[in-house]
Amino acid sequence: MGDSAYSFSLTTFSRTGKLLQIEYALNAVANGRTALGIAASDGVVIATDKKFGSALVEGESVRKVEKITDGSGFVYAGVGPDYRVLVRKARKSAQAYFREYREAKPVGQLVKSTASVMQEYTQSGGVRPFGVSLLVAGMDGDGVPRLFQVDPSGAYFGWKATAIGKGYVNAKNFLEKRYQEDMELEDAVHTALLTLREGFEGEMNGHNIEVGVVSKSDGQFRLLTPEQIQDYLDEAN
Repeated sequence: MGDSAYSFSLTTFSRTGKLLQIEYALNAVANGRTALGIAASDGVVIATDKKFGSALVEGESVRKVEKITDGSGFVYAGVGPDYRVLVRKARKSAQAYFREYREAKPVGQLVKSTASVMQEYTQSGGVRPFGVSLLVAGMDGDGVPRLFQVDPSGAYFGWKATAIGKGYVNAKNFLEKRYQEDMELEDAVHTALLTLREGFEGEMNGHNIEVGVVSKSDGQFRLLTPEQIQDYLDEAN
């Protein structure tokens, strides 16, 4: 009996020690739109491709980069509705933390609590894993810019720069060549857009790309407007 006999069970290991539903969830992530993040010396940028299959879609109704606390934000690759659930849970968790301690939840703790939710969905009957990987940007309590990745298994990693979704291998290779330890936020935004352009089909503009940044100067997470994104793209050209 091969691994296929275990492919529909979430809570049963296969003979080779795999939970195949988690691997299938990672396949859903790999089929999603490319998203990437870069931790610069003075901030963090996360960005994603928001291209739609039809020109008739109202783009403003879809948000892929979401603010969670004043100083942190998420972006994802994978299944959009699953992402909305995690965003809602993360915001509720951050609010509960604020009510108790009267300060914003540090990004490290936000990542751990979100990863714990995702892990619970790999060990319970009657549920399935979340079909998303997250990139989390924010400032930790020590004022250092942080970038994390959280996978459907509940595993999380800190990164200097990384990519998820379709074409993540080529995007990571591009980032490895362009990343520098002393890179500033402005350079990181340009590098993020150049990396997305490598695998982008068609013409990039301010409406089919989303970018979120958190700056060390004020510690605030904000989404760039389409006009600001277009200015960066024009500069790159």
